[in-house]
Amino acid sequence: MSRSLRRYLARASLTLLAVTILSAFLLPLVAMTAASLEDAGQRTTAGAPIYPASPATGTYQGQTYEIYGVPIDGTVRDLMLVKKGRSSSTFVDPGDATQTPIVWPGAWRTLKQSWVFDPKLSNFSTVWSQLNFPRLLFNTAAVAVLSTLGAVLSSALVAYGFARFRFPGKNILFIVLIATIILPFQVTLIPTYAVFTKLGWNGTWLPLIVPHFFANAFNVFLLRQYFLSIPRDLDEAAMIDGASPFRVLRSVILPLSVPALTAVTLFHFFYSWNDFFLPLLYLSGKPDLQTLPIAIQQYNALYVSQPTLIQAAALMTMAVPVVVFFLAQRAFMRGVVVTGVEK
Repeated sequence: MSRSLRRYLARASLTLLAVTILSAFLLPLVAMTAASLEDAGQRTTAGAPIYPASPATGTYQGQTYEIYGVPIDGTVRDLMLVKKGRSSSTFVDPGDATQTPIVWPGAWRTLKQSWVFDPKLSNFSTVWSQLNFPRLLFNTAAVAVLSTLGAVLSSALVAYGFARFRFPGKNILFIVLIATIILPFQVTLIPTYAVFTKLGWNGTWLPLIVPHFFANAFNVFLLRQYFLSIPRDLDEAAMIDGASPFRVLRSVILPLSVPALTAVTLFHFFYSWNDFFLPLLYLSGKPDLQTLPIAIQQYNALYVSQPTLIQAAALMTMAVPVVVFFLAQRAFMRGVVVTGVEK
């Protein structure tokens, strides 16, 4: 076997593996999309295709009839069933209804019904109006954007202090900060709820936004590691020109840390967008302030018998995070993978 052939087979195998893994990840999304475009009764109809479709129909003498595949003279023809019978049924050619009706001997229930591709885009408009989607979208976006802004700003400041300044007990404080990552959320749930209730914040967005302005251990760790990879020579050059520590952060560190900042921004944005428990805890009695995850859960309970509407609502909720990720994926991957800066 030649070297070029071995190289070709290796690339083909790698491509096949990548396509297989990608298909496994995208298959649930494809199934969700298909279900959101289906008619409510398609999944429960025998012989229905897996793609969005409706039974094929035709018009005969002013009435609408369903079309079936009828075997005649060794070929299967799509014909309208105009008269049903136990031992024989009458069919008409949908392409030319003026022809003589065809009497087919046999049980019509054994025939395969014909289907046509027919995506129901009306499912999305139904969800949009039933859920008051614009209001829920505004609430979710407002909470996600404001909390993300606070998380990124506070984490950048704390990470800058740990990465560039020397002070007594810095390593011990950083270890304590990192140790809070393993602290179970349930441990602090009751105390924080009591504090926020005492402050009168229950029933507002404040418990969902204000705590994120005090940094997060995971975000601080990620930004600190990235800040450490930036040469200190740049800081010193800026200080020689008279820049203050805050000016160094604003003009040197942050512009060079766009990938890491993007990663932190997306991590927190997705977390806040999909957060269900905290909005349920603090906004359960405020329908006008509720976010999409709470509304989707309530919608699922009301329309459990209509999975097409539930899938459409879930797909609409996913749309914004998916678009944001694809727009920022390059910077996001650099922030997660890159450990140094280009010189």
